[in-house]
Amino acid sequence: MERILIVDNDEGLTHFLTRLFTRQGHEVHARADGEAALELLAENAFDLILLDYMMPGLNGLETLAAIKQAQVKTPVIIMTAHGTTETAIDAMRIGAYDYLLKPFDSEELKRIAADALRVNRLMKEVVRLPGSLTKVSPAGGAGVRVVGTHRKMQEVFKLIGQVAEKDVTVLITGESGTGKELAARAIYHHSHRKDKPFMAVNCATIPDALFESELFGYERGAFTGADRPQVGKFERCHTGTLFFDEIGEISRAAQAKVLRVLQEGEFERLGGGETIHADVRILAATNKNLEREVEQGRFREDLYYRLKVISIELPPLRERIDDIEPLVGYFVGRFAGQYAKPIQYVAEPAMRKLHAHAWPGNVRELENCLRRGVLMCKGDVLLPEHLHFESDPERAAAATRDDLLRAVRGRIEEMVPELLRLADRQAHANLVDLVEETLIAQALKHCGHNQVQTARLLGISRNTLRHRIKKYHLESPEG
Repeated sequence: MERILIVDNDEGLTHFLTRLFTRQGHEVHARADGEAALELLAENAFDLILLDYMMPGLNGLETLAAIKQAQVKTPVIIMTAHGTTETAIDAMRIGAYDYLLKPFDSEELKRIAADALRVNRLMKEVVRLPGSLTKVSPAGGAGVRVVGTHRKMQEVFKLIGQVAEKDVTVLITGESGTGKELAARAIYHHSHRKDKPFMAVNCATIPDALFESELFGYERGAFTGADRPQVGKFERCHTGTLFFDEIGEISRAAQAKVLRVLQEGEFERLGGGETIHADVRILAATNKNLEREVEQGRFREDLYYRLKVISIELPPLRERIDDIEPLVGYFVGRFAGQYAKPIQYVAEPAMRKLHAHAWPGNVRELENCLRRGVLMCKGDVLLPEHLHFESDPERAAAATRDDLLRAVRGRIEEMVPELLRLADRQAHANLVDLVEETLIAQALKHCGHNQVQTARLLGISRNTLRHRIKKYHLESPEG
């Protein structure tokens, strides 16, 4: 249950807001002035504060300044019946999450409050790395763990540790479900900005027409329906960290505007002429190959290199199968505690079933599978029948084949320029022969040097296979 503090001397409005948020399942406290609110905040933690501007004694901005000076991370929404541009700018400069003009629409209030509560959860839910962890409790312990003992994950942890406290832009790459947002939040929680805002922007879900207003805000009258100024995420996140999830999905026009903020640290609201400065650290993530997007003209090269000051690649789960067991232990313990289930063990057949799956959805798919399994389990042992996969075997195999082909193509693209630099005029023939010889040698080995099976696997005739065996001297060890 999240706790909300309302600070307003209007009894009618306080009563209305208390009922509104109580119905949503929140615990609500109210105070009539800033001094009383500060006394309460000195002894109690809250998840959201709604603060009136005009109050006896300390006004809203003075109370907000005192809250920020006390290092309280809770988002604050300023409410005012005397709204001016200056009031809004002052509120955001001091550190308000947003502001509302009275009388306000209850749906708009609920939307802004829900956004603020989500930001509060992201800021307070610490993401811990293995090197700084104590043994977790069966309920999962405080915060969220990044789990991984595989060599590739250990390299990820080292990189996060090296860059977290440096104010550099980081590009996080990897397939969907590998934990890119979790890595971004780990960087934030280990940075010197951890007491400042953290906001995530899902670039794939924001229509292009709304992207600029979402990021930079807008002035009153900027477009039809803009009846009040709106603060964008860059302004809200001043001195904090802004995470662009799926950065590869934004349009070229939006890319140019993001690039300007990265280069100059400033922007204008939509429909406004005032230049606003923003001290924001940028983290970005994508499941696309941005280098290829640049080559094909879909992503700006200058923005790509601005984002890729430091690059962290998260491996897919199928490349770190050894991590399935610790991940299972962590997720089952966490969900058993969350849903009050007495589960203490995972049966060996259930572990074999989990190890045999290809996990095209990666850690997210494993997490969802185990959440359902814990909910379905009625005893203290998780069994194979409790586990159901989101992807069928054929789709999983196809995804694995496609991923493997992409990986092979990527490695070839990396090696070919160097081969061309070193090769003579026969570069094409030599490279084709090298690839073909390696492919046939490995296929023969895979099929135990059975030529019928090898030809079928490669999709060539047996006569062609015999010719290649002779050409590359690939006779079987038995002759």
